[in-house]
Amino acid sequence: MRSENFISPKRFSHIYVERSAENHPKTSEILSKFPESSVVSIDSYKEVFNPSAQNFQAQKRSPKLILAERKDQFLYSGSGIAPDFGYRHFYYNALVLNCLYNCSYCYLQGMYSSANVVVFVNNGDYFRETDERLKLSKPLYLCISYDTDLLALESILGYCKEWIEFARSRPDLIVELRTKSANFKSIASLKPAPNVILAWTLSPESVIKEHEPLTPRLASRLKNVKQALEAGWQVRLCLDPILNVPDWKTIYREFVGDVFREIPGDKLREISLGVFRMNSEYFKNSKKRRSNSYLYYLPMETRSSVKSYPEELEKEMFSVVEKELESFVPKEKIHRLIANETV
Repeated sequence: MRSENFISPKRFSHIYVERSAENHPKTSEILSKFPESSVVSIDSYKEVFNPSAQNFQAQKRSPKLILAERKDQFLYSGSGIAPDFGYRHFYYNALVLNCLYNCSYCYLQGMYSSANVVVFVNNGDYFRETDERLKLSKPLYLCISYDTDLLALESILGYCKEWIEFARSRPDLIVELRTKSANFKSIASLKPAPNVILAWTLSPESVIKEHEPLTPRLASRLKNVKQALEAGWQVRLCLDPILNVPDWKTIYREFVGDVFREIPGDKLREISLGVFRMNSEYFKNSKKRRSNSYLYYLPMETRSSVKSYPEELEKEMFSVVEKELESFVPKEKIHRLIANETV
């Protein structure tokens, strides 16, 4: 299914709730949206989420929802695999663990043993920790949709709206909300915040069909991008990861043309480019769980504990896509994302 409508009241047949989170207002709000789900009390989300003997892909067909309370570690320092866009103080948080989508190249399947979705209901504690960090680190660049797609979950969580309003009164906080969704409508009523970046990950339609089958189509994402730009939001396009699919040069050249037939390049904040890259341990786990995907059997190199394509191919991929992009956007708006350390 290719829309946000797949988050129906029947989506999560079982919802596990930590006892410490049972009386939280956000827990009640979320449960009210799934009246047909069975609710199971647990002591800790780790009982359900952490056991190693789980079948990730089987769970993806019918994931369960876990509502928990985060006790510590509300902010993480950004890694070399993720882009910091030149900000010295780069952090991300984990409001949600796991994603509704199931992209074949996603590192989450190598990072987690479970495909179930964990939501931490105590968003206020994340706000407080961010305020504390802001006292020490300015400006602070914060990714809030790092280990999930938060905008895809907005209809049940409302976290995007909460973070946009939080950021609005904190000009030294730059928030990135990254998504593959076509769910801009869920925040369209808000006034754009100049320090909030809406970042859409885009792929060629053929790549979406084969490797991102649960995500919205390219045309739907582009429609959302256009709406966000017209409304005055800061928008970043993320062509990431560029994949070594058969005939990749032709596919990605045509893809760039498809994008800019719909999107005015002069209105974009910037474009980020990245080729396939993954922590080597996550890669090993992902290959086991995706044994039917050729992506994990292509020639790879390991550099600084990161699996990626051979350096010459990586350079060629960047060069080919950049050359196409420069017909539509200034060169200084195009950023290469090259992994240089482990996550």
